[in-house]
Amino acid sequence: RAVAMSVSHSSRLNKLVREQYMRLPQDGLVQVTYVWIDGSGEGVRCKSRTLDKEPKSIEDVPEWNFDGSSTAQAEGSNSDMFLVPVRMFRDPFCLDPNKLVLCEVLKYNRKPAETNLRHTCKKVMDLVKDSHPWFGMEQEYTLLGVNGHPYGWPDNGFPGPQGPYYCGVGADKVYGRDIVESHYKACLYAGVKICGTNAEVMPSQWEFQVGPCEGIEMGDHLWMARFILHRVCEDFGVVATLDPKPMTGNWNGAGCHTNYSTEEMRREGGLKHIEAAIEKLSKRHDYHICVYDPRGGRDNSRRLTGHHETSNIFEFSAGVANRGASIRIPRQVGQDGYGYFEDRRPAANCDPYAVTEAIMRTTVLNETGVETKDYADH
Repeated sequence: RAVAMSVSHSSRLNKLVREQYMRLPQDGLVQVTYVWIDGSGEGVRCKSRTLDKEPKSIEDVPEWNFDGSSTAQAEGSNSDMFLVPVRMFRDPFCLDPNKLVLCEVLKYNRKPAETNLRHTCKKVMDLVKDSHPWFGMEQEYTLLGVNGHPYGWPDNGFPGPQGPYYCGVGADKVYGRDIVESHYKACLYAGVKICGTNAEVMPSQWEFQVGPCEGIEMGDHLWMARFILHRVCEDFGVVATLDPKPMTGNWNGAGCHTNYSTEEMRREGGLKHIEAAIEKLSKRHDYHICVYDPRGGRDNSRRLTGHHETSNIFEFSAGVANRGASIRIPRQVGQDGYGYFEDRRPAANCDPYAVTEAIMRTTVLNETGVETKDYADH
């Protein structure tokens, strides 16, 4: 009864009835679901329309609009916002030929909405494209019942201490694997560059990894992977939260560790370029902390305590194979002398566009201080 009470009512609808309708032919018409980031900078929204034929490229998907006053992105007196398609994926929920389309949001005057961080990220990625930046982001999240309690935890009390849950196997160690495996398959079908998944240290906490992606592709693929996660969880009647510290106390928080390299870092002798980049990051710690969660570092302050495999938010540190450092150089990279490094500071609810843009501004464009340059005129 406790488990049944924690899932949504809609998840208990008869899915076999739904399948009857999903098998009906579409007679050449295509359903396209437009996906965008809302005014919170964390939530995703979507709506669908019919196209006369299957779009073969993003250019075949028309712009659309929505009511920004209902997504905290506009006032009711001037509420129309533009949806500009930027990347297309296969639809794992309605299946081929239907599509999911990630969109940028523009205001009535065609300027980017406040939470459209893709716009400046794309400018920066175009500037640094010759360095061929690769990213891989490790998205941690926590499964909750619709009552806000971690899924599978006792109604009154807590599970046993952390230890047996990380990469665990067994009904007493992992909760919600059906959701995780469904999300993985859905991402593969969609064309999202998901590359792995595992159970995390806190029970009901999981992680999936996306990458390697080059440039702007990183943010696009991670945002679509997040949308698919929320949509899969909806089917199962539970909630995925990206809160960086969903449970206070002696429990791990949730991050979005960001692995990064340029072409010169991946070549023989690249370690010196890795070390040079880390040196630049060390002098701009405050700037990065401000953009590594949607609230200027306030969310991360609950997570980056120096405990539970995190660094202290007020200090920059780096080390080989050190999961308590701001920046970790994997042991294999230290031995090989080339490869990549991991920035462990981004929070689970970070905007990947903001994170990847900040890394490029600091390590390739050599920006310093807390101000950023506007490259619009260059």
